[in-house]
Amino acid sequence: MAEPKKRPATGRPQPKGAAPARRRPAAPPAKRQAPARPEPESGEKGGLGELLAPVAGFGVTFSSMFRPSMTEQYPFEKKPTQPRYHGRHQLNRYADGLEKCIGCELCAWACPADAIYVEGADNSPDAQFSPGERYGRVYQINYLRCIFCGLCIEACPTRALTMTNDFELAGPTREGLIFTKDELLAPLREGQLAAPHPMVAGTVDDDYYRGEVTGPTTDQVDWVAEQRPDDPTLPAARAAADAEATAERAKAAR
Repeated sequence: MAEPKKRPATGRPQPKGAAPARRRPAAPPAKRQAPARPEPESGEKGGLGELLAPVAGFGVTFSSMFRPSMTEQYPFEKKPTQPRYHGRHQLNRYADGLEKCIGCELCAWACPADAIYVEGADNSPDAQFSPGERYGRVYQINYLRCIFCGLCIEACPTRALTMTNDFELAGPTREGLIFTKDELLAPLREGQLAAPHPMVAGTVDDDYYRGEVTGPTTDQVDWVAEQRPDDPTLPAARAAADAEATAERAKAAR
C-alpha cells in the first residue's frame, strides 16, 4: 500500500517538481532602549533665579501702587460713551410730530433674541399716527432678552428705530424692564405737534421719507385745535407753523 503524500505546513497542496517551502527564521526580539532624559530648556532658571522669582512678581504689584488711580466714580461721575454706543432704543418722529414706525414688524423678525413684540394697525382720517396706511399700535422691547446687537436698527426701513447712549437700564422688577411704546417714543421737540393728526396737505409717505416735511403746517395745527383744544403742544406748534408760512411767503416774493 502506497504511503500518503505529505503536505507542506501551509496546508495547500504543493505542485509537482516544486521545491519545498522554507520558513523564514524569526527575527530576534528588539532591545528596549532606555528613555531619553529631557534636555534642560535654555530659559530654565537656576537656584538664584527661582529664589528671586517671587520678588519679580511682587515688583509688578509694587510698581502699580504708585501709578494714578483709573477708577471711575460711577454713578457720581458718568463717563460719556462713544457716539455709536448701542444703548436703549428709541422710536423717532418726523418733523411735524407723526411717528416714523409703520408697524411692519421687520425689527421683530430680525431680532435673534425674540425681544421685540409689534402689533400694527391701520391709520384712519380721524387717527393718523404715521404717514401711509399703517402704524405701530403696540410696541414692546424686553430688555431681559435684548443683547443690543443692533440688527433691529438695520432692518427698519424708515429709520424709526435707533439706539441711544442711555445704558442705565437696571430695575427692581422684571415687568419694569419690558419697555412699552410710550416709554420708547422720542420726546416731542419744540415745535412738533403730537399725533394723531393729518399728514401735510399734498404730500405722500415718500415725501416724509425723503425729509421734505420740515415741520407742522397751519392746517395741521387747526385740525388738532379743533379735535384736542387742550393739547399742550399747540402753542409751540402754531408758532413754528406761522414762522414756516412767513418764510415760504418771503421766499415766494423774491
